[in-house]
Amino acid sequence: MCFQPLLKVDTHLHLALNQLPQKSTYLEMLPHMDALGIEKGIVLSAGESDRPLGSNETARTIAENRPDRYAWMCALDLADPDTIYDRLKLYKSQGAVGIGEVMINKPFDDPFLETMFRAAGALRLPVTFHMSPEEGYSYGIVDHPGLPLLEQALQRFPQTLFVGHSAAFWTEMSADAPKDKEARNAYPQGPVIPGGRVPELFEKYPNLCGDLSANSGGTAIMRDEAFGLAFLERYQDRLFFATDMVNTQMRFPLGAWLDEMAAQGKLSEKAYRSICRDNAKRIYGV
Repeated sequence: MCFQPLLKVDTHLHLALNQLPQKSTYLEMLPHMDALGIEKGIVLSAGESDRPLGSNETARTIAENRPDRYAWMCALDLADPDTIYDRLKLYKSQGAVGIGEVMINKPFDDPFLETMFRAAGALRLPVTFHMSPEEGYSYGIVDHPGLPLLEQALQRFPQTLFVGHSAAFWTEMSADAPKDKEARNAYPQGPVIPGGRVPELFEKYPNLCGDLSANSGGTAIMRDEAFGLAFLERYQDRLFFATDMVNTQMRFPLGAWLDEMAAQGKLSEKAYRSICRDNAKRIYGV
């Protein structure tokens, strides 16, 4: 029987409502999604006010305009910590299916972030985070080599689903993960050395999930085929296909690689379905 690639759910998009430089509108993206076999996408926000990667209002309006093709996540500005729960509850009532992309450049144990993590667990809103090697460098939540602060958060907030994303997270797939900040923000190649912190944290904490988008997540899986396939099989219920596309010129290889691995029988049908679409439906309701 001829293999038929699955239509996928993309859990990480950044799109514009109207024309913007270097960023496609949600309508312009639809033919590109069709060409890539993406049935539906989740538009992520960068905060409550206007941001280059989009705001809550933009993401919500896109999803409301085309609910057949888009859902949305909300994000918070670093302000008013006493109202975090109420703000997130409001955004959930407006249709937000998660929190993301969290880019606040503070450590995981910052009081604002910890309050947000606690509220996210209570409201059952998964948290997709970008990670930075240090404060004032790049963007995203800050952790050290080896991800000790992420582990602390996983322990302290067991009801909260943390969805790991970005180079500084996925470089920790291998035991030889770099320590300097520039290399932590890059995309390591070559065989994965067993004993990396990401696999260790996945094994220890069921509330850790993975966003496989962009060159960070995709490279972490594809750099070592045997290791990547084993990782996908073992944690198939906690991994999400995603792209991190912002315009129609972007195309990442992971989707076609997953199709190829499934077609060759190297990736089980169950893992393939879970990662490409079923997990998004189960966790995000899309």
